[in-house]
Amino acid sequence: MLNIHMFSSATKVKGQGVGSAYLELIKLLRTTFPREMEIKINDFQKSDISHYHTVDFKFYLSTFTKKRGCKVGYVHFLPETLEGSLKLPGISKTIFNKYLISFYKRMDQLVVVNPSFIPKLMNYGIPEEKITYIPNFVAKSDFYPKSAPTQQYLRKQHGFDPNKFIVLGVGQIQERKGVADFIELARRMPDVQFVWVGGFSFGRITDGYAELKKKVDNPLPNLFFPGIVDREKMNDYYNMADLFLLPSYNELFPMSILEAFSSETPVLVRDLELYHAVIADYYLAAQDCDDMEVKIRDLQEHPEKMQDLQQKAQAAANYYSEERLAKIWLEYYQSLSKGK
Repeated sequence: MLNIHMFSSATKVKGQGVGSAYLELIKLLRTTFPREMEIKINDFQKSDISHYHTVDFKFYLSTFTKKRGCKVGYVHFLPETLEGSLKLPGISKTIFNKYLISFYKRMDQLVVVNPSFIPKLMNYGIPEEKITYIPNFVAKSDFYPKSAPTQQYLRKQHGFDPNKFIVLGVGQIQERKGVADFIELARRMPDVQFVWVGGFSFGRITDGYAELKKKVDNPLPNLFFPGIVDREKMNDYYNMADLFLLPSYNELFPMSILEAFSSETPVLVRDLELYHAVIADYYLAAQDCDDMEVKIRDLQEHPEKMQDLQQKAQAAANYYSEERLAKIWLEYYQSLSKGK
């Protein structure tokens, strides 16, 4: 039996994808492989494999002992992907960026959720053979399509017009997520209900906090901000929506997109190159706010296009299934153990 210790503080801050990905993996491994591996959380005793999900300083210090076995780092972000997320003073940003890369270099192996990050890590001096791509996934038991009557009931329960077209956005409220464009679309399309689930997880240091806070506190009549919603209730929001929209300017492999796929909700995203490597052919892309408006109107007027996107969501959910990813993770951990 493999002795694997997971290190993470991701669940301390609600409403962020890193925490969701971490919880999904722990649940999957413990449920699927109770005899093949023993999972412990934030335990500094001796282990075969130490898997670091967050870059806490106490975790960094723990890498200097031989007790950690094979050290695996989960790469959820790089210095360039933090732009538009947190507003840090120049010196603080420089120090953190150097620390982040130093943390990754302390690892024996790294796991990325998007293969587009491999050359970027190599540019920081990390050998390609130390990097493995393993995508995110979500549990079908948590995110799944509900019946049409249930979807209508949920809309009424949350105070939404059952007959209105609903566009859903999910994520932290910050510049990088393109929330400003989401708000602008609501202004341009008063007949459409826009709902953004998420909040200011990092408070005032969130990039664009002051301006976005004003708009969130004084929303348009057709724009709703329910705040940070507990994960077990998120499936209701995906089922209420006609369309999931993620207007982010920079992402890795958002859990929200996988959640939408699993709920069989059609997906529209800003056309980012990094999506091409992981979810090509499963979504509709738009270049900017103007193009998003055109695409949403087109989908409103053509139900057959919505049905096509829904079928693509189903296909994506099948490809990123728990069963397939569970096998990949088991083989990965076993190969590390044999390598040591």
